[in-house]
Amino acid sequence: MYADKAMKKAIVMGATSGIGLEVARLLAERGYKVGVAGRRVERLAEAVRKTDGIVAYRQIDVNDEAAPEQLNDLIAELGGIHLYFHSSGIGWENVGLDVEREMKTVETNGVGFTRMVTAAYRWFADNNGRGHIACITSIARTRGLGAAPAYSATKRFQSHYLECLAQQSRMRRLGIRITDIRPGFVATDLIAGSNFPLQLSAERVADIIVKAVLRGKETVTIDWRYRLLVAAWAMIPRWLWTRLRFVK
Repeated sequence: MYADKAMKKAIVMGATSGIGLEVARLLAERGYKVGVAGRRVERLAEAVRKTDGIVAYRQIDVNDEAAPEQLNDLIAELGGIHLYFHSSGIGWENVGLDVEREMKTVETNGVGFTRMVTAAYRWFADNNGRGHIACITSIARTRGLGAAPAYSATKRFQSHYLECLAQQSRMRRLGIRITDIRPGFVATDLIAGSNFPLQLSAERVADIIVKAVLRGKETVTIDWRYRLLVAAWAMIPRWLWTRLRFVK
């Protein structure tokens, strides 16, 4: 059954810290009934305990094959959803090309992302054919970044995959909206200790994200400095791009 119209309902995947947790809080403040999911149970329980409007949680690892079933259980507990927000991802500055880190990034940002987004999409398609999927990709999707190869490549994949789903929704005459959120580098646990420039606060980014999602935007790049940056990046020819250095 599709979620009733009396109260909007959302699930935030990757809500144990950083942007995901802030987005969950802001949605709750705006009247959403929110379910949160992630790997760290104590943080999920704390979010439910401390924030009015965050009412349920599930421990879900996006790399677990059982994750879609667990997501459906959380949806059932909420009584349906209107919004699925995906903030689960990993990445490292990896100039040394540590293979384990590269593979973990591909597993979480590629396979895990696809597993969860398709689960949400299929739920919406099977339940009145309407809903909203919003996912955090990154400005790292714009060009290949030698400082973080797997992260950059998987963010490109995510962005293209969301574009595919947006087109498919229209092809199938469904009412599933897709929002691709492309923040610059955000000061969270994900990039702690890195040398990435112009780092944004999670609180500010979350506020911009929620406003964009509620307006139904299809894509949003955060913030204006990064919009200028990615526009400049896009104009650089490949032969020159591959000769640029972004780390010391």
